[in-house]
Amino acid sequence: MKTLQVKDKTFALSIPETKIQQEVRRVAAEINRDYAGKEPLFLPVLNGAFMFAADLLREVILPCDISFIKLASYQGMQSSGEIREVMGLAQDITGRDVIIVEDIIDSGLTMAHMIETLEKQNPASIAICSFLVKPAALKVRVPVHYCCMEIPNEFIVGYGLDYDGFGRNTRDIFTLVKNEE
Repeated sequence: MKTLQVKDKTFALSIPETKIQQEVRRVAAEINRDYAGKEPLFLPVLNGAFMFAADLLREVILPCDISFIKLASYQGMQSSGEIREVMGLAQDITGRDVIIVEDIIDSGLTMAHMIETLEKQNPASIAICSFLVKPAALKVRVPVHYCCMEIPNEFIVGYGLDYDGFGRNTRDIFTLVKNEE
């Protein structure tokens, strides 16, 4: 079994790179189909979504724009429940089709906050594209239009996802070994 040590925690391989890339290509094809003839603005949420966004945008064949936003709600392994905007959107989105690109939707609170904030700027549409969704962890239902995978409510790292800032730089995704929690 392939494992990864991140700080004081051990993680076991749960989603290999081949499966990740297969799902990224599938979602990109759906976006290419749904936004044909349009020029969407992709809005990745930093830090976690940077790897997913890079892979996704390499597969999108539409004319498009990209801008970044940085929100913070995690401390260590848990959401603080408080959402801070660290780097805001500096672009006018009035009348634009916006696709939010997120690494993972846990509680849904960050995404609900983001949608509420963006709607005030009068975009033509807002769609959510999340690499992962944890249905069992949702506290707020948010409309996820594009999802690569649904996963159990377990702590994971890799492919942009971190544990206390570390572990983002892997091609695979790893799940926390249970006896380490």
